[in-house]
Parts: sequence; structure tokens; C-alpha cells
Amino acid sequence: MAALENYRQLVKQLMSEYASFSTFDSGIENETIFDLENDRYMLLSIGWSQGRRIHYCIMHIDIIDERVWIQANNTDRLIAQELIAAGVSPESIVLGLQPPELREFTAYGLPHKQQKSLKVS
Repeated sequence: MAALENYRQLVKQLMSEYASFSTFDSGIENETIFDLENDRYMLLSIGWSQGRRIHYCIMHIDIIDERVWIQANNTDRLIAQELIAAGVSPESIVLGLQPPELREFTAYGLPHKQQKSLKVS
């Protein structure tokens, strides 16, 4: 349970740091959405630019079964490596943005169900 609370704090801290970066356009703001009840965390760009509505997901992370799932990373930074540097083990990170059949070839953890099926094969 302590690991879960730590993951929550790290994810919120990471997203808040990214949200503090200034945008290229004064009509666009970065906004964090923290759904603490369901462990869903998002960073969005929202606003108007050149007469067009901007609503863009920069980053989306979920915590599922006490693992940090990177669902979207539309930045040039390596979120998984930043989480590892902050103390999250690679086995506790799942690259949800990778196709399920490729996850076993990454340096990161697999969903519990996928791990079980790999052991049986």
C-alpha cells in the first residue's frame, strides 16, 4: 500500500511539473486532471489558437493493480525512465501505449494477466 501511495504522489508531481511549462501560444493552457478515486491522471492542452479549438492529451497515466500504466506520452521526454529515476521499479511500469504483443520485449513490466499467460506458454 505504501508503494501505491508513492506512485500516486510521483505521478501527480511529474504531471504538475510538466503542466508548469509555458505553452507556445498564450491562448492555450496546460491543465492537469487527477481522478484520485480511479487512479487516472492526465495532462491536457486546452484553449484556442488561430481560431481553432485545442483540446490535446499530452500525457495520460493510470495506476492499475498497483502498477503505473503509461497510456499516452506526447512529449519528447522518457516518462518511464523519469519514474525509474524517482524510485519506481521497471517491473511496476506498463507501457500501455505499446501493443500488447510487443510489451514482453520492453524493459518494463507486463500486466499480471499477460505475465501469467507468458509463463504457461
